[in-house]
Amino acid sequence: EPGSGKSTLAIMAAVATLKEGAGVIFFDTEGFSPDRFIQICGSGDSAPDLATRLYLFEPIDFAEQGLMIRDSEKIFSKHSIGLIVMDSATALYRSELEKRGDVQRMLGKQMIEILAIARKHQVPVLITNQVYMDPSTDTFSGLGGTTLSHISKAIIRIERHNSIRRAIIMKHRSRPEGESFDFVITEDGIRSC
Repeated sequence: EPGSGKSTLAIMAAVATLKEGAGVIFFDTEGFSPDRFIQICGSGDSAPDLATRLYLFEPIDFAEQGLMIRDSEKIFSKHSIGLIVMDSATALYRSELEKRGDVQRMLGKQMIEILAIARKHQVPVLITNQVYMDPSTDTFSGLGGTTLSHISKAIIRIERHNSIRRAIIMKHRSRPEGESFDFVITEDGIRSC
């Protein structure tokens, strides 16, 4: 759901990985907030040190997003990477929908490429997705059709109920579908309810 905290969770995952000493490749199409990164890093002077291992890619269009995914693999030869984050895979895709007929295929190709890099280097990937309101069902659906759901090993849907968010497992290899967790977004990240 829009404004549900997906970017906050993506930054939190990145910071947790950075604090473990590994680097993070972070593809940002949502407008990465350095201030939010600093808040989530917490007190002390850790943010500047952690930021040295954050490899931030900020594509300006969908084609550049694909090129940056390809180029990111070069980082693995020089640095220890512990996580790849894509926040979000479909923000730039949305802007291409009206212009190109092959954009669905391009999204699939980009996601397969990022997963191939992750598998080759044995690194987890966190991908956020934008949603749209489906008027036929009056529910939110993931942008990009089934492309992301087919390649994902786990899917967590985040719903917003005023200030409380609920993360619901929609797909997971070992956790039951429908299991949920309520949280609120705070200055430091999230807090359980």
